Parts: sequence; structure tokens; C-alpha cells
Amino acid sequence: MPRSVRCLSGNALKMIAVMTMLIDHTAVVLIENFVLRQGGSVEYLAMWRSVDNIMRQVGRIAFPIFCYLIVEGFLHTRDTGKYALRLLGFAFISEIPFDLAVFGTWFYPGYQNVYFTLLLGLLAVMGLDRFQKEGILWKQGMVMAACCGTAWMLSCDYGAFGVFFICLLFLLRSDPRQQTILGSISLLWEPAAVLAFIPIRMYNGARGNGRLKWFFYVFYPAHLLGLVLIKAWISM
Repeated sequence: MPRSVRCLSGNALKMIAVMTMLIDHTAVVLIENFVLRQGGSVEYLAMWRSVDNIMRQVGRIAFPIFCYLIVEGFLHTRDTGKYALRLLGFAFISEIPFDLAVFGTWFYPGYQNVYFTLLLGLLAVMGLDRFQKEGILWKQGMVMAACCGTAWMLSCDYGAFGVFFICLLFLLRSDPRQQTILGSISLLWEPAAVLAFIPIRMYNGARGNGRLKWFFYVFYPAHLLGLVLIKAWISM
């Protein structure tokens, strides 16, 4: 993509991801888990289902961007161990808000929030990078299989595919064209998600204001908890 079009910093890319995620989760918590469950006329419910579908399609843009940012984070962080620990910490912090928002209960062991997926993707990338430098192909395959399998067994959000997608973006990091083409093909089961490559290709490599770093970590559990509180308020 021409340099003149590459106008998005890392923070701008993250903001697009968190805003589209907010739209997606607003549909899940307030429309699917509240409005549609209240019942109503056929026309009323059809209208809200249409709104829900549009919002969920917008939300498909978020996950591929978060995956891309995991790869970028790995490539530019000074300490991958601390990076992984931050993801692990926020995975546990986010679990109760996630379960409350999506399943309406404090503890739901059958499905885990997306931070676990991103963590496993990062761990897979760490392994791929190490064994890629050593030229050991079978070990790269084992790392991918182990991390994808763990995501599947834990029933993480986006599951094994989420980890695989992060690995794909990492392995194709030096060829943006192939990364876009193969990444888009892998997302055809969620066609709207392919649109994520538009802002991704507009990324200029600049990280942006470092003071916003913790905002993006905290936003995930905070917005889920906020939606839970809004749902409780309108339910009164």
C-alpha cells in the first residue's frame, strides 16, 4: 500500500479494534441477551435482529486486528515474558466480567475469554520464532499444534483457529501481500472480518502514545462489566 495511505499508528489501530469490539459486545449483551429475550411482535423482534446482525458484522473486524497487534507486540516488545504475563493476568481479570456479560453467571467453565486465545497465540509465536531461527520445521509444527490444541481444549474464544490465525500472520509478516491474501482466505467463514485488513494495511509502524498502553488492556474487562451494569439497570 502507498506510504501516503499508511496513516494509522498502533494506537489508532487498537482504537478501531476496541470500538468495533464494543459494538459487537453491545449487541451480544443488550440485544441478544436482553431485548430479544423479552419477546414482542414479529416486526419488533425482526427489527432488533437486523440491528443485532449489523452490529455483530461490524464486530467481526476486531479480532483479526487484535491478532495482528499480538504479532506486532511480539516483534517490538523488549520483554516477551512480561508481555505474556500481562496477557495472562488480564485473562484471569476478565473472566468474571466475560462470564457475566455473555453467560449471565459469575463462573462459566465451558468457554474462556479472548485474552486466553491471544496469550496462546503469543506463546505459539514465541516458539515459532525460536525454532524458525534454528530451522527445525517439525518443532514449529509441534508448537502450533500444542497451542491450537490447548485453545480447543479450553474452549477459548475463537478456539484453535484464533491461535492458528496469529501464527499465520506471524509466518507471513515479511510479505504483506501474501499475509492479506491468505489471511483473508482463512477468514472467509466470517466475510466481514476480511475488512480488518484495510486498517491493518494502513498501519504505518508507529506505536503511538505509550500513555494509552494500560487503557487498551483495561478496556476489555471494563467494557464488559459496564455492559453488565447497563443491562442490570435497564432490567429494573
